Amino acid sequence: MREKEFEFIRTLVYEHSRINLGPDKRELVAARLGKRLRARQLTTVQDYCTLLQQDRDDEELAHLIDAISTNHTFFFRENAHFDFVRTQIVPEMLARRTQDRAPAFNAWSAACSSGEEPYSLAITLHEALPESGLWPWKIEATDISHRILAKARAGIYRSDVVEKLPPAMLKTYFQRGVGPQEGNYRIRPAIAARVSYQHLNLLDGEPPFTAPFHVIFCRNVMIYFDRPTQEELVNKLTRRLLPGGYLLVGHSESLTGIRHRLQMVRPAIYRLPPGVTP
Repeated sequence: MREKEFEFIRTLVYEHSRINLGPDKRELVAARLGKRLRARQLTTVQDYCTLLQQDRDDEELAHLIDAISTNHTFFFRENAHFDFVRTQIVPEMLARRTQDRAPAFNAWSAACSSGEEPYSLAITLHEALPESGLWPWKIEATDISHRILAKARAGIYRSDVVEKLPPAMLKTYFQRGVGPQEGNYRIRPAIAARVSYQHLNLLDGEPPFTAPFHVIFCRNVMIYFDRPTQEELVNKLTRRLLPGGYLLVGHSESLTGIRHRLQMVRPAIYRLPPGVTP
């Protein structure tokens, strides 16, 4: 890939997703473009750049963003966050639910990837808010990648993806595949039904949600953005929090140097103070 081709690709990706591809990502981009060249039966990156310039309906641009987006995740990744939801956030919000007049506990997995994060959160909430009628709950899950959202909606995972889960959890929350699905596990419908998936570019306008959220997971996303984009995203997410609600970011991420209205509870966990208008 020549320098001018890389600059064209990185500028296009930044304009449409705000993913900031530094010079050190040139080889990664070249490798991931190989799949698109084969899919479109093209021989050179220059031909692909020409195709993108002629792509009036942005169909190929969507495929490009899918190819560039990193989707590394696993069940209960950074497990301390799920423990915090169960032991701190849910009890606190239960105590406040009459005051807040919230008919349901609302959570948002803002960059849900292939579904492991929202399903881990669903399992956590199912155990913290059992079906005894304590409080209804639901999870919104969004991602910029159409391809990865399709995988998340299917809720089917290879055995090596779920093998580290406790056997009791695997038995309770997953269905083991048989026949053509041997070696796969599917999240049980009762849990899958609590998660709603939709395509969303976090930096493109306002999210299409009306009810405020008690907790938002937006983890390991800001590391791909420059500082102005990080600040824009944090403040956009803050506007969707219920006063007293929580924003959880990745353990390798920090809001240091970003102007915001959140209080740090502990590293990677931030809270909009009660009484503060988002």
